[in-house]
Amino acid sequence: MNEQESALFPSSATPEEPPMAASENISDMETRWPTPRVPWSDILGQLGLFDVAVRLGGHIAVFAVVLVVSLAWQRWGVATTERTIAAQAAEQVVAASTPTPLPVSLAPFPPQNGTPITGIVRRVQLKTEMPRRQRMKVVEYEVQPGDTLSSIAEHFGLKVESIFWTNVDTLNGDAHTLKPGMVLLIPPADGVVYTWGEDDDLASLAEQFGTTPEEVLNHPANNFDPVAAALGEIKIKPGTQVFIPAHNLKSIDWTRITVFRDKIARSWLNGPGACGEIGYGPIGTYTFIWPTTSAWITTYYNPSVHPAIDIAGSIGQPIFAADNGVVVYSGWSPYGYGYVVVIDHGNGWQSLYAHLSQIYAGCGQEVYQGSVIGALGSTGNSTGPHVHFELRHESYGKVDPLQFVSPP
Repeated sequence: MNEQESALFPSSATPEEPPMAASENISDMETRWPTPRVPWSDILGQLGLFDVAVRLGGHIAVFAVVLVVSLAWQRWGVATTERTIAAQAAEQVVAASTPTPLPVSLAPFPPQNGTPITGIVRRVQLKTEMPRRQRMKVVEYEVQPGDTLSSIAEHFGLKVESIFWTNVDTLNGDAHTLKPGMVLLIPPADGVVYTWGEDDDLASLAEQFGTTPEEVLNHPANNFDPVAAALGEIKIKPGTQVFIPAHNLKSIDWTRITVFRDKIARSWLNGPGACGEIGYGPIGTYTFIWPTTSAWITTYYNPSVHPAIDIAGSIGQPIFAADNGVVVYSGWSPYGYGYVVVIDHGNGWQSLYAHLSQIYAGCGQEVYQGSVIGALGSTGNSTGPHVHFELRHESYGKVDPLQFVSPP
């Protein structure tokens, strides 16, 4: 303390403040502000420990998260393991409770006696059959490779007889002549498409095919005036194609087989029995058989006088075709042969059978070796019952039959 202070305030006593009234003390306490608190971040900053505290807090948070995840994973894994063990134990219990099948001895199958044992086979066809409307017109169809009359008939929903008899002229009367490129008429229903002729009669044709004139006239395919049909005023012009519903079509002769030849056949013998040109018929075998049941030769071959052999016998004995072929002459001959048949064998050979009492094979008929073509007789220039038998080749002319066939 300096001299001035000591003069003002003696060392023996400190200056005392005057006493404050009670009301004045209370008002001063009410207006006093509370002492502010210092944040920990400021305190740690003043001490230089703030960064250390932040890093330590982050490590503690990461450790806490890892601890929580570990505890949860441990709890879930234990539960999964317990469920797996329980499932395995249940499977073992089921397996232990399942009885073991005992071997069963079955009786052997009976031995097969030729016919194998087959089961019932069911075929599933996943398709819908749509109903077809009936055609009302005649259509044309060109035969494709692989077609048959049966497949064509099935395609159009008709009987095969309807296809055959509608096109019998195109097929030459033989179902086996069907070939690709042919154009067939397809009737709208079972029946025939008939080309009307000048002398045709509706009533007789209807009776022939098992139907009635009214059914023919009223069929939509024919497009006749129903009023005129009811009044009987329909006149069908020749050449008109008429559909005739048929209920009794004749069956097809499937045994007939026609072979078309590359070379046209015609008889070397002229006369009223000549059949003209024929382009079909079986081909011969180049071998000949004896033409009758008799073996008595009365006249032998002589190239200048008698280029044939005469085989005597009884009237009515059968005469056989010496080989396969087609008849190219059938009938009377004005040259002394009487009733005669000539067969073309399709390989350059023709055979002649003369003086017959009856003829069983007509023009264009296909014959086979051994077929009966007539009966032995004595017609024409003949002195007794016999068959005049000739063999003729297109290159060698008339030859001796005994060089190619022997009597039985």
